[in-house]
This record gives sequence, structure tokens and C-alpha cells, in this order.
Amino acid sequence: MLKLARATNADIVEVSEFLSIADLTLSGLDSPSVHLWISRDETTGRIIATTGYESSEDSEHALIRSVAVAPELRGGGIGSDLAESAMQRAVDAGAKQAWLFSRRSGPFWQKAGFSSAHTDDLAGALASTHQVQLFTETGQLEHEVAWNRKL
Repeated sequence: MLKLARATNADIVEVSEFLSIADLTLSGLDSPSVHLWISRDETTGRIIATTGYESSEDSEHALIRSVAVAPELRGGGIGSDLAESAMQRAVDAGAKQAWLFSRRSGPFWQKAGFSSAHTDDLAGALASTHQVQLFTETGQLEHEVAWNRKL
């Protein structure tokens, strides 16, 4: 498992660049409701992995987001470890249900115990999150694929 550190405001620009390369949503990364962790290469100091979640207002639902691994490190189980880390941290904060959007990585998330879900159910449970608000406002919500899992 990679060493993870809580992302700070000073990391957000670099996190945004890293997630942009992975084609992941950047909305709200600097918000106090978004919990992010990063791993840096010990030699170069560059970000090589990220993970995180955003909680519903009642903290019972967590939107898993920003799970990304540098391309050269993919395929070795790091992504699974990152997803598990985000989910455990969400459980520690009171979450009982995990949700996420993924149009391309369904098989990965199914291996992590997620099942297909309706986007309206996700949007209802996590209406206050930045990602749901962005997807709703832009009309992207109807094109997304939702997943969920009990924690």
C-alpha cells in the first residue's frame, strides 16, 4: 500500500492537474466537504496516486471520487487499495453507503463490491455534493453511470 497523506490547499493545483490527466472530475476539490489523500513519489515528489470521497449532509452516504493511479503504476492493485482506503475513511466518518460515477471502469468497481445503481438514486442521496450539483446543472447526470455498495 502506498503512503497516503491528506491533501492540503497547497496541493490542489497539482491534484487537479493529476486528475485532469486521468479525466476525472475536478469540481469542488478545494471544498471542506471533499476529503482527499495523495501519494507522492519518494524520489521526485510528484503525485502518483489520489483517493477521496465527499459526504452527504447527514454523513451516511459517501461519493467515492478521485481514485487515480499514475499510468506507469496501474495494474498492480494500487487502485483497489486506494478505493478501500477511501471507503474505510468514509465508514470512520459515519458513512453506511458508498456511491460513485464511472462510465469506463465498471468492471474495476464491480470487483470492489459495487453494483449498478440509478443516477437519480445517487443524486437524491448526495444532492449537496459538488459533483452531483455540477452534473445536474450541466445535464451530464443523464449520461453518467452510477454504482453503489453498502459499507
